[in-house]
Amino acid sequence: MPGTTQPVLMAVEDVHFQYGRGENANLALGGVSFTVESGEFVSIVGPSGCGKTTLLRSLSGLASVTSGRLTLGGRAINGVPKELALVFQDYGRSLFPWMTVQRNVLFPLIDQREIPKADKLGRAGEALEAVGLKGFENHYPWQLSGGMQQRVAIARAIAYRPRVLLMDEPFASVDAQTRSDLEDVILDIHHRFGMTTIFVTHDIDESVYLSDRVLVLCKSPSRVIAEIDVPLPRPRDQIATKELAEFVRLRGEVARLIRSAAQVPGGIVQAA
Repeated sequence: MPGTTQPVLMAVEDVHFQYGRGENANLALGGVSFTVESGEFVSIVGPSGCGKTTLLRSLSGLASVTSGRLTLGGRAINGVPKELALVFQDYGRSLFPWMTVQRNVLFPLIDQREIPKADKLGRAGEALEAVGLKGFENHYPWQLSGGMQQRVAIARAIAYRPRVLLMDEPFASVDAQTRSDLEDVILDIHHRFGMTTIFVTHDIDESVYLSDRVLVLCKSPSRVIAEIDVPLPRPRDQIATKELAEFVRLRGEVARLIRSAAQVPGGIVQAA
């Protein structure tokens, strides 16, 4: 976090990712490198199609990189780490419609035999309370609005108590007001549970509002072309924070970098 020195929890070292082979090969990631400190909130932005989701899938262990090294807590990421949870953009497909809200949230804890049943129920209840869904335990996903369904997906992730929470454009499919509400839910969860969070988004304001640091990727084959510290005071507020001169300056800097990055594949762009 800006102004602090925390242990490095996740490291990405010269990562390349290629789809296909031969003439059909497409190099999506062309040497991505960065580190994430324990407890940090990092957003990843960049031009459309630059490989943000590919990078997040690689970090989660759902996709094997072509070359380079990914580590979590000093150990290489080979497969999906147990200390990690991922929230997808498409909440409709990530929830089980035949399960109640409570059972959806409990699902990742089913095989955790070392956790007593009462503790599992306690975690689920705490997670649902954290996302504002206390009292909806016995509802089914199809009985909820889109924003409420995404809250269930977030509750399921935090009930698992991961060291790292990955989020892939989780608010892209909801309306603007719901998006603002969910941003504040995530900030509260980040403060309350202290989970290291890596957040992919297309929304420039969102990246600045949520983060300790914003990473900007260039056009595919992508690399990190800028790392921008966000020293805005916490707690943050949708109105007061976004009226700050520093917020306006930072969002302008990120916007300029993304626009420049979209023009030059793999190019070097200097932050203002």
